[in-house]
Amino acid sequence: MAGAGVGPRAYKKMLTINRTEIETPLGPMVALASDDGLCALEFADPDKRLPRLEARLRRWFPPHEIVDAETRTFSHTRTWLLMYFDGAAADVGDLPLDMHGAPFETRVWRALLEIPAGHTTSYGAIAKKLGSAGASRAVGAANGANPIAIIVPCHRVIGSSGSLTGYGGGLDRKTWLLDHERRWRTSPQPSLF
Repeated sequence: MAGAGVGPRAYKKMLTINRTEIETPLGPMVALASDDGLCALEFADPDKRLPRLEARLRRWFPPHEIVDAETRTFSHTRTWLLMYFDGAAADVGDLPLDMHGAPFETRVWRALLEIPAGHTTSYGAIAKKLGSAGASRAVGAANGANPIAIIVPCHRVIGSSGSLTGYGGGLDRKTWLLDHERRWRTSPQPSLF
């Protein structure tokens, strides 16, 4: 039997995902990048966020190996974060993002990128914008699955009552980020979406 025990995956090239740690005012973050761009930016909380990140990698990036290395994407990410924390800019611009997820998740993540710094919106407003008015909970789940913290601003989504809701990095970080971004808002906040 030719090729017994060797499936199609055995012939696939192993994907290399580069990893680095980035210091921020909110604590260290782990960044991962493929050849196509930044695929993860998570707070380096070993008991909370990193196991979730590992599970997402197994699901969306098989087969892969992780290598500690510096890349242009990481340099660009550090520059973006520096500008963000300095209050100079918050637009993604030409930072390459390589987000993998279910189709609905990726639609939600793209909608998150449209929320300007200094503004917030609700899960229901995003669901309505996506043509799924009754899908607030699904938007919440997709928001919670966002692989690229801060840059893809899931922290800008709050409850319909205006209350802060969960944030994978912790509500203290979410509060800090929203307070930090208020400097970008120069007029009363309009209703988004």
